[in-house]
Amino acid sequence: MISAVLIANRGEIAVRIARTARDLGIRSIAIYSEADAGALHTQVADEAYALPGNTAADTYMNVPALLDIAVRAGADAIHPGYGFLSENADFARTVAEAGLTWIGPSPESIELLGDKIAARRVAEEVGAPLAPGTSDPIDDWQEARAFAEEHGLPIAIKAAYGGGGRGLKVVENLEDIEAAFNSAGREAKEAFGRAECYVEKFLTHPRHVEAQILADTHGNVAVLGTRDCSTQRRFQKLIEEAPAPALSDDQRHGIHEGARAICAKVGYTGAGTVEYIVSEDGTISFLEVNTRVQVEHPVTEMVTGVDIIAEQFRIASGEPLSFVPSSPSDSLSSSDSSSPSDAKASDPVSNGHAFEFRINAEDILNGFAPCPGTVVRFEPPTGPGIRVDSGVRSGSIVPPYYDSLVAKLLVWGPTREIALNRAKQALQEFDIEGVRTVLPFHRDMVASQVLVDHGDPEATAGIYTDWLDHNYRPSAEATSHVTPVEAIYAKRTRVALEIDGKLVSVGFPSDLLAAGTQGAQVSGASASAGSGASTGGNDVTCPYEANLVAWNVAEGEKVEEGQAIATIEAMKMESAVKAPAAGTVSLVAKEGARLEPGAVIATIS
Repeated sequence: MISAVLIANRGEIAVRIARTARDLGIRSIAIYSEADAGALHTQVADEAYALPGNTAADTYMNVPALLDIAVRAGADAIHPGYGFLSENADFARTVAEAGLTWIGPSPESIELLGDKIAARRVAEEVGAPLAPGTSDPIDDWQEARAFAEEHGLPIAIKAAYGGGGRGLKVVENLEDIEAAFNSAGREAKEAFGRAECYVEKFLTHPRHVEAQILADTHGNVAVLGTRDCSTQRRFQKLIEEAPAPALSDDQRHGIHEGARAICAKVGYTGAGTVEYIVSEDGTISFLEVNTRVQVEHPVTEMVTGVDIIAEQFRIASGEPLSFVPSSPSDSLSSSDSSSPSDAKASDPVSNGHAFEFRINAEDILNGFAPCPGTVVRFEPPTGPGIRVDSGVRSGSIVPPYYDSLVAKLLVWGPTREIALNRAKQALQEFDIEGVRTVLPFHRDMVASQVLVDHGDPEATAGIYTDWLDHNYRPSAEATSHVTPVEAIYAKRTRVALEIDGKLVSVGFPSDLLAAGTQGAQVSGASASAGSGASTGGNDVTCPYEANLVAWNVAEGEKVEEGQAIATIEAMKMESAVKAPAAGTVSLVAKEGARLEPGAVIATIS
């Protein structure tokens, strides 16, 4: 049995794992970067160890450092959570070679199913339907263009190694293929360490539906129902619900049994998710397998009563799933069942309906741009059927180096209608100050008819994976409840303080600290100037701390007002910086530079 677990992650998932470990009597060991000093997950865990640095590569993806801490802390297992190293087969293999228990699928399963090309081949072998796509990763954008010319537009360019929408670009015009291919490769390289991409035909207006899998070492492969994750921005999920609505019995059966067959075929163990898209005409097409616990796993827990994290610990310890029959002769998997009903014998039954709302630190008035800063106030809602999984509390810092997710609001009801009504109240009660969040967006969505219609199979309207990008506009009500941006994007200086023996990182506005020095009177404008900014009306500035990924224009090029001239990256998301006026551009910053908020990256004359 596992006695001590190193949690190789941060934020709300690290908090979630630590709490479950405590339930099971397992000692939890947290890790933290300099930016996460004093973060909630370090307080909830039994122990916490520092990782020098701030970038993911230096900290949460630093394998030698993680293993060193695991040994020093006396851990006998490692739980990777999601993101970071969770789908890294080499890391899983290294953990096992070090004599530690890896809480996740085997390295072989991660390699096979994490490679989307190989996963497609498995899906083909078990008879899962697939959209046309390349059989191997492509080398350059011209191959993507050739595929589009043969099969038609739109196409999806996808990272071959990874998931969660990172490295995914949908292209509707031939002239956009080169930029999309390059951007997908960069995002994939940053998020997963590999830039290979493949191409497939993109089905217009699809829903995103997935099946939650749990498989143990005793041959049990259980499907914990479906989730609908269609509400996305830039293919990053924002709202999920379980069970997936508006599916026929045949569609639901096909999704369940296809997922079970894929996982049984490769001898999968652990938690995993098999993802599909369901087109307007009802066609189901296999998308990918995520070989880890998902961000949206709690919405499945709300309707099944199964603690997926606890099941991960059971599976890693060699125990059978807690909800399957105790008698080996009564336990059936897809490989030995003789009928569909037998195959479902170990599947938990869903009860009621649940929604999950991802609470990201993002600015809905500026294209969902990431919004790091300090959470001044964090007041979650209460009431029946309400659950909040959070990685922050009042006073927590949301650093610019990692994912923008700060919390998840789960709402359950005996019916979809009741769950939606409860969600409206809960979202009104949820109060977060200090950083901009997507709460106003969620309030808009639960008040909209389109989300209601999404649950009606007879409705002509509904949400599809890029619906938000083309149709959502913040309401007047949402706009009026958005925190003033100036305070949010103000440059901050972090000071490390030791409180009660624990290191805490506190962010102070740089202007405040500067004003406190003798004779110093530094305004917001001068502070920006000090970081390379100027006061010209046609300066192009960086809105928040970010990396300059690429220039989209050349020195001296003529540009139009509103034209995207640069690509920046923060919090694992790429965003465009647009020209504030028409004219000739002069480049100031270099590609790869780390930019402070307000720093001038170019001028337009």
